[in-house]
Amino acid sequence: MKKFLLLFTLSAHFVLAQFTDIHIIKEIRSKDRGLVVSAHPLASEAGAKVLKMGGNAFDAVIATQYALAVVYPQAGNLGGGGFLVGVKNNGEKFAIDFRETAPEKSSRDMYLDNKGKANTELSQNGRLAVGVPGSVAGFFATLKHAKLPMEKLIQPAIDLAEQGFALTEREANLLNSQMQFFNQHNTAKTAFQKEKWKAGDVLVQKDLAETLKLIQKNGAKGFYEGRTANLIVGEMKRGNGIITFNDLKNYHATERKPIVFDYKGNEIVSMPLPSSGGILLAQMLKMSSFENLENFQQNSADAVQIMVEAERRAFADRAEFMGDPDFIQDQTSMLISDAYLKNRWKSFDKNWATPSSAVGKIISQTKESTETTHISIIDKDGNAVAVTTTLNGLYGSKVVVSGAGFFLNNEMDDFSIKPGVPNMFGAVGGEANSIKPGKRMLSSMTPTIVLKNRKPFIVVGTPGGTTIPTSVFQSIVNVVDFKLNPNLTVNLPKFHHQWLPESVQVENGFPEITLKLLEKKNYIFEKVSQIGRTEMIVIDENGNAVAVADGRGDDSVAME
Repeated sequence: MKKFLLLFTLSAHFVLAQFTDIHIIKEIRSKDRGLVVSAHPLASEAGAKVLKMGGNAFDAVIATQYALAVVYPQAGNLGGGGFLVGVKNNGEKFAIDFRETAPEKSSRDMYLDNKGKANTELSQNGRLAVGVPGSVAGFFATLKHAKLPMEKLIQPAIDLAEQGFALTEREANLLNSQMQFFNQHNTAKTAFQKEKWKAGDVLVQKDLAETLKLIQKNGAKGFYEGRTANLIVGEMKRGNGIITFNDLKNYHATERKPIVFDYKGNEIVSMPLPSSGGILLAQMLKMSSFENLENFQQNSADAVQIMVEAERRAFADRAEFMGDPDFIQDQTSMLISDAYLKNRWKSFDKNWATPSSAVGKIISQTKESTETTHISIIDKDGNAVAVTTTLNGLYGSKVVVSGAGFFLNNEMDDFSIKPGVPNMFGAVGGEANSIKPGKRMLSSMTPTIVLKNRKPFIVVGTPGGTTIPTSVFQSIVNVVDFKLNPNLTVNLPKFHHQWLPESVQVENGFPEITLKLLEKKNYIFEKVSQIGRTEMIVIDENGNAVAVADGRGDDSVAME
């Protein structure tokens, strides 16, 4: 493997120096220093360097996202979208929605054959699966909260793309595992196609560097108009894609009011619709609080049962009520109200598993990709930001824009392509999340900031599709209720339930005694290798901070 150092030149650009291994840092403790946690050490380092240049948390998160678009192509992106939650040191709270949208030529039944059967191959792979990308618009929407010009924030990513970086073994294996799909869905050879990648190989992305330079020179128009727009529309025409110049030119990120609620004296700030994450988090925390979780041990049978049943009820509501608030009646206030949730909780029985049919109308599940990426950042001035972005599936649609060098998303699969038909990750969807032109598909992304005494206490998020809200839920409970340290909170085995299917996923290594006790109450378990990759920062009342990068991947922490 290769080690990298990112150094400054006098012009504040980054120079890449290659060494013998990658320097992955899993935990850093600091006081009055900025911290960045992301899925790749080079991206975290890019964010930390921007903090050293005088940037704030919002500068750092822009630089980190651009860097991830280069060094983490399976989920970091220019061709996808995401959600950002920010809290400034003056108390201002905001959320930016840069979720992809359905193209103007899309329609409710566009993935159905003449017999009314859903064709998930078309919604998951290739050009017809692509929603209008939102990431670049999201970076520019974030810029108004930043201090430095975009030209400086994008430069680390340009250098990484132009000069290349060495792949870890994990990254090389991942590229190799998808090579048949890259070959199938791309008409021109891409930077990612090779007979076999191995650890230490240098991935150079010249086309992507040129795309980034156009953004550096021309702003958001350098992506949504001009040469890059021409290349995107040209790529659509090579297959059955439907994104037009108008789709690109008319895309806009939206600043939304975050969901804010109290949990045991802590103020939780999370993402509203069209992400279901904040609503689900509020529902799960509030319902579980009815049973005084703090009286139990983490991952004990009692605690897991309470939390699973909260998850079951929340995800049933997700299927029925949640979608793009610009297209449906927004039921958030009702769904997170104490009165509604207390009534929802009446069917809880500590002696028995609640059948999923008892808490929601059974329809087939939709799925949601686990290939997302999360960034958590605080700066020395007390600004905090959490952002989760995605291409949806692993490398999105598998289509690289020829001449532009980046993967396009397959986010159209996050709509209910046929209400009641599962998407790729099993989340149920109904009419509220049906396809309409200009509509944003429902998500589970849950970037979250927890405040104590109006100051950042926890900054947290994770990839993982529908497992995202349940992982963030467990992370907050682990710190607030079970008093675990951040490292244990992030790395202990997790569990996940989403109403349908009836089974509960648990990571390998989950306590067997807990499983046996709950199986007697009619719970069904499915063991999985991994749930999410949580990036967490915890700050105590004295300003001492601990940043932890998940041990499940190459995730890494960097310090200002």
